[in-house]
Amino acid sequence: MTSAASTSPDPDGLLADHLLRLARRLHRAQKRHLEPVGLTPGESRLLRLVAHHESPPRMGDLAQGLEVVPRAVTTLVDGLETAGCVRRAPDPENRRVTRIELTPEGHKTLRTLRDARRAAAEDILAPLTAGQREVLGGLLTTLIEDPGGCDRHG
Repeated sequence: MTSAASTSPDPDGLLADHLLRLARRLHRAQKRHLEPVGLTPGESRLLRLVAHHESPPRMGDLAQGLEVVPRAVTTLVDGLETAGCVRRAPDPENRRVTRIELTPEGHKTLRTLRDARRAAAEDILAPLTAGQREVLGGLLTTLIEDPGGCDRHG
């Protein structure tokens, strides 16, 4: 015998499922558009993060910004350094600290990445009007900027 509670729709669960499916679609679209650039999604995130710092960031800053362990950043930096996009530089105030700088090739790659990300987003957002995109952007910003949101109910 099935109870009414088990057969009634779970709107929050359905919404969570939709968000996860959309995130996977966006990830696949970005990966497809990034393929010609030759970077992984993680490397592209790291490159964007380096570009957003006012001064060359430390490896620890990057790990914190990406919310990963420092070893993961080392692997990403290795890949970007091999591609000629970043270089390691000693900190002028503390020789034990390594900073990560964008190279001219890194700046060029960033421009290509922006184009690829826009194309991937357009693939996903094509069915929405400009107004719907604006509303969606506002809603997503609210969810992203609420750091306690995941901790409230769990």
